[in-house]
Amino acid sequence: MNFFESQDRARKNTFQLILFFGMAVITLIIMVNVLVMLAFGFIDNTQIAGEQSLWQQMNWQTFSTISAAVILVVVVGSLYKIMALSSGGKVVAEGLGGQLIAQNTSDLDQRKLLNVVEEMAIASGTPAPPVYLLAQEHGINAFAAGFSPKDAVIGVTQGAIEHLSRDQLQGVIAHEFSHIFNGDMRINIRLIGVLNGILILGIIGYYLLYSTSLARRGRGNGKGAAGILALAIGLIVVGFAGTFFGGLIKAAVSRQREYLADASAVQFTRNPEGISGALQRIGGLQFGSVLENPGAAEISHAFFAQGVSGFMQGLSATHPPLAKRIKHIDPNWDGKFATADKHDVDQSEQVGDKKVPMSREELAKKMSSVVAGASMIDVADSINQIGNPKQETINYARTLIAQLPADIKDAARDPYGARAVIYALLLDKEEEVQHRQLRHLHEYADPEVAVLTRKLLPEMENLEVEFRLPLLDIAIPALKQLSMPQYQIFRDNMDALIDMDFKLALQEWTLRKILLIHLDAQFFKHTRRPQGSVESKQLKPEIALLLSVLAYAGQQEQGASEQAFISAVKVLDIGELSLVSENAIKLADLDVALQKLEKLKPLAKPKLLHACAACIMRDQKIDPLEVELLRAFADVLACPLPPLIVND
Repeated sequence: MNFFESQDRARKNTFQLILFFGMAVITLIIMVNVLVMLAFGFIDNTQIAGEQSLWQQMNWQTFSTISAAVILVVVVGSLYKIMALSSGGKVVAEGLGGQLIAQNTSDLDQRKLLNVVEEMAIASGTPAPPVYLLAQEHGINAFAAGFSPKDAVIGVTQGAIEHLSRDQLQGVIAHEFSHIFNGDMRINIRLIGVLNGILILGIIGYYLLYSTSLARRGRGNGKGAAGILALAIGLIVVGFAGTFFGGLIKAAVSRQREYLADASAVQFTRNPEGISGALQRIGGLQFGSVLENPGAAEISHAFFAQGVSGFMQGLSATHPPLAKRIKHIDPNWDGKFATADKHDVDQSEQVGDKKVPMSREELAKKMSSVVAGASMIDVADSINQIGNPKQETINYARTLIAQLPADIKDAARDPYGARAVIYALLLDKEEEVQHRQLRHLHEYADPEVAVLTRKLLPEMENLEVEFRLPLLDIAIPALKQLSMPQYQIFRDNMDALIDMDFKLALQEWTLRKILLIHLDAQFFKHTRRPQGSVESKQLKPEIALLLSVLAYAGQQEQGASEQAFISAVKVLDIGELSLVSENAIKLADLDVALQKLEKLKPLAKPKLLHACAACIMRDQKIDPLEVELLRAFADVLACPLPPLIVND
């Protein structure tokens, strides 16, 4: 199952979740109605034992009122929880006691973890998600949380970074990236909300019981106190039923997804021993994968492995048994769990399938091939790798990170330095314009950031083009750590630097677009990505504008642009489209078009991206601007596009 099929499956799983939720609510409605009518005398127990059945004695007007009240309480409880989680994955991580790992941390174990996440993010064509450490948890576990890749975070326990080797850790992180790309995180957040709504009746029961006990101690037996006490106890029982149904819903939604994520992790890393070794280590560790935080039960379905234990876990376990998962990955497993940690092998000593990172000269040669004349299949291959990049791409990402100048790389991992890196990327080549831009930063930017921008400028001006996108992916997690006022200032300064040359170049627009796609979701919660529901044929003018921009970006002559556009239209096969005149193209119109294209159905997106690839490769050359435009368009469509590399 590829990325786009997984996204489509995630939408269908939402309907499955709604169905389970509806069944649970109906059961709770019946239970609460029977409970209320028995507690307050609407139903006579003696008559039930005699001639009349329960349904014959039911007061249906009261039944309707109670049913409406139950539905209201459950829905409000669910929506309240989902709204409380609207800030994204960081709320889940912080609720479990997670602490954000600074991008420039000097702790070796934490640095190893961040390096793995960074490599896999760049190989996937997406900014590295913030990583939270659950420092008090000794079991081996991890999770991904958020509504979309834009607000996703990864949480990892202290036990995982202490007991897993780099390969095993990579397998775990690849598993979590699979959940991010396959749309599982959104389902997980909704599941938390749904379960809160189901459990809210039991919580109300506890409050009623507490209030009734206080009233009885203070004023004796008031009128109706016995009925309220019975209702409270009954609601607590209903709460236990809600817990039971919640467990079954979690198990139904989660178990099969874990097998799929395991398979994706193996395909991602091409190293089944990594994730298999991590699962074997969980089985051989005293603490296993269990978390001690009481909030773990609420998100147990989002963990890498079973995060909670108890009486109900055998029936409603959110994860398949460890042995079954390992056997699915490694059919030749001997059934023995690992009782000792596996130590890392020095990267420089690895041989066989492990490629040693290429030199800077080899990297430059490979990138010059990409820009000068990659074959059509290379761009298409990157699109086919969306959500599931190859090991070669991970090695390539590792090389890009290793070859980035140290000063720039270190700066990009720091909130102050990341702003300076972006400012430096936006500075104009013309001396007069650049002088005005630097003066603006001196007046309006943080003084330390302005000084660092000047300091980085010489190296940034000599930075090879292939490092621009990876540099953005490294800087974005650090920029997410800004406060709201800091982000507003950064955003304003970025726009001011772009406007100072009195023209908006496509390269500047692309850089800004990629940044805002991922950062605005962090700071402005109303920018949540809509669900895909639109077919390509309904957005023909928007698609024509998108392809026209690409056609002009890489072509020098009008005739060549027309041929590139025609090549793209043939791939789409949605009817006639007209090339938009270059003079009629406005980037503001492109922004509006992209907002509409966000709503494309998952299975409509790959055709559009392949049409973009056909447009780019009509002249058998790839211009760096075309690469960045394609990445920006893919980001808008929520399709993480791996970097383009050439097969030797």
